[in-house]
Amino acid sequence: MPTTLHELDDLMPVVDEIDVKTARGDVTLREFTAGALGYSPLWVKGLFAARMAVAAVLRLETTGVPESRRLRPETVSFTPGEKDAFFTVMRGEEDHYLLLRVTDNHLIGYLAIITDDERPATFKVVTLVKFLRPAGRLYYNLVRPFHHVIVLGMCRAGQTWRAKR
Repeated sequence: MPTTLHELDDLMPVVDEIDVKTARGDVTLREFTAGALGYSPLWVKGLFAARMAVAAVLRLETTGVPESRRLRPETVSFTPGEKDAFFTVMRGEEDHYLLLRVTDNHLIGYLAIITDDERPATFKVVTLVKFLRPAGRLYYNLVRPFHHVIVLGMCRAGQTWRAKR
């Protein structure tokens, strides 16, 4: 897989933060995505509840706690405008990449999952953040340490999707 992220060339110049995690697994893009977006241990649900309290203090409008309904590989959508978990599908290409977005009044968050056609596959899990106002930067800096832990957990859940069926 190339080290550049050509699938995101249009977003790179306009976002404020970029984070890339890499994972390998003997799973498809649909399986990896279903596992990653379905990652929802109790402690993560607790963090989302705390996030809502922080958002209220900062007077931010945010999306709610993600639903706990398990995503299945066959229900992962690549259709722009449809939902995958609490994200909106921006674009994608089967077996190559999926770009998702969530918009709050203080930031826009993008999650991209990009893979190669190898087995085991390499997955790049890319978070991109565009701040819409100064409170967005403050908020993101508060949640940044948790973001890294959660995305790494999502990667592990995606890598092992088949083992959990």
